[in-house]
Amino acid sequence: MRAAWDVLACSVRGCGAPLEPGERGFSCPAGHAFDRARSGYVNLLQPQDRRSLAAGDAREVVAARIALRARGIGNATDAAIAQLVSTLALGPGARAIDLGCGTGDHLAALCETADMAGLGLDLSAFAAESAARRHPSGAWAVANCDRVLPVQSDTVELCLSVDGRRNPAEMARVLRRTGFALVAVPAAGDLRELREACLEDVHDLPGLARVVEELAGRFELADRTLVNEPVELDAAGLRDVALAAYRHGRRREDERLAALESLRVTIAHEIGLFRRVPG
Repeated sequence: MRAAWDVLACSVRGCGAPLEPGERGFSCPAGHAFDRARSGYVNLLQPQDRRSLAAGDAREVVAARIALRARGIGNATDAAIAQLVSTLALGPGARAIDLGCGTGDHLAALCETADMAGLGLDLSAFAAESAARRHPSGAWAVANCDRVLPVQSDTVELCLSVDGRRNPAEMARVLRRTGFALVAVPAAGDLRELREACLEDVHDLPGLARVVEELAGRFELADRTLVNEPVELDAAGLRDVALAAYRHGRRREDERLAALESLRVTIAHEIGLFRRVPG
C-alpha cells in the first residue's frame, strides 16, 4: 500500500492550506504544525470537531473489529469493492481516501489490488493507531469525516466509505471532476439472525436507498452490488460482531446475547458506486 500524504490539508479553522512533511510531522505555510505519533498516524482533529474527549470508536470496539478480520470476515466485501473499482480504469497512482477507515483493512486491500495510493481518516485515535500499526506503509489520520475533510480540493479520484458517516459536500469538493464515491452500508438483512435472537424490534435496514437520497444532487448512482457473507460464529465471535456493529447496551439484549453459544449469521453489505456530478 502506498501513502497519499500529499493530499492532506491543514485542519485549523479558516486555513486549509496544503500540509508539507517535516522531520516530526506536517506543517502548513501559516505555521500550523501536527506531529506524527510514534505508531505513524497524525492527529488533525480540532476541538470544534469533537463532541467528547473520547471521540470515535473505543478501544474495545476496535479490538472486536480486528478479531473479526482475523476470522476472514470482510474479505468478500473487499473483493466486491475491488471489482467495482476495476471497472473505472483509474490507472496506477490514483488516490483514494477512506472516510471512517477503522482498522484500515478495506482501504489497504483496495490499494494493493488496484495499485492506488491511500489516506485513511477516522474520528477514533484508537482506530487510526491500529490502522497505522497494521498497515505501516499507508497514510492514516484522525479527523471528523462528518465535517470539513483535511484534504485539498480536487485531488482525489475515489472516496471510500464502509459503514461510516459522510459529508456529501466535502466528498464532492475533494474529488476530481471525474471522481467517484464508493459507499458500502449494511444491507436490509444484515445480521438478521442475530437481531432476531437479541433485539425486541427487528426490521429491515434501509440499505443503499438512504445513501442515494443523501448524495442526490452531487452524485449519481452508476453501479451497485450486494454481498452476503454467511458465517458460523461461536460465543466470542457473536460478542465481537455485536460490539462492532450494533453495540447493544440494553440489559435484556445483552442477556440474550450471553446465552447464545453459537449462531450462523449473514453479514450483508449493499455497495453503491456513485459518479460525481459536475458543477
